Amino acid sequence: MGTNPSILGCACFFALVLVRATQAQTSPQDYLDLHNEARAMVDVGPLVWDETIAAYAQNYANLRSNDCNLIHSGGPYGENLFWGFGADFTGREASELWISEKQYYDYFSNSCVAGRMCGHYTQAVWRNSVRIGCARVQCFNGAIFITCNYDGPGNYVGQRPY
Repeated sequence: MGTNPSILGCACFFALVLVRATQAQTSPQDYLDLHNEARAMVDVGPLVWDETIAAYAQNYANLRSNDCNLIHSGGPYGENLFWGFGADFTGREASELWISEKQYYDYFSNSCVAGRMCGHYTQAVWRNSVRIGCARVQCFNGAIFITCNYDGPGNYVGQRPY
C-alpha cells in the first residue's frame, strides 16, 4: 500500500504455519507471474521488474530482519508486506496470499467485504502501478519477511484500482 495518509487500510499479511517444507524462491519472475496474471484478469497492463525499486525493497527488508514487524517503510511507493513463521515462505506464496484477497473486494462499492482485507489485492492490480520490486529476508527470529513495492502507489480513498 502507498504511504499517503488517505490510503485505505494496511497492506500487511501475517501467516503462521507450524510444519511445512518448501524451497524459497525469490526470483523476480516468482512475483511477476501472479501479479500480472491477476492484472490481466481485470484488463490492467503488466508490471515490469525494476532494480531500483527492488533495491529499495531489499534495503527495507534488511532493516526489518531484526524484528520482522509489519511496519510500512513510509517511502514513495505502494507497498505490500508479508510475515510468516514456520516455513520457508516464497515470494510466490506471498503474492498468492495477497492476490487471494480478490474474493473480498467488491468493485461496485469499491470496498472490502465487512471484516475482510482486500488492500493487498487492490494494490497488486492498481492501474497506475507499472513497476515493481520485491525482497525477502529471513529474520533473526527465524520468520520470513517479504515486501513488494509498487510505482505508482495505489489504494487511494475514493479511487477504484481499475
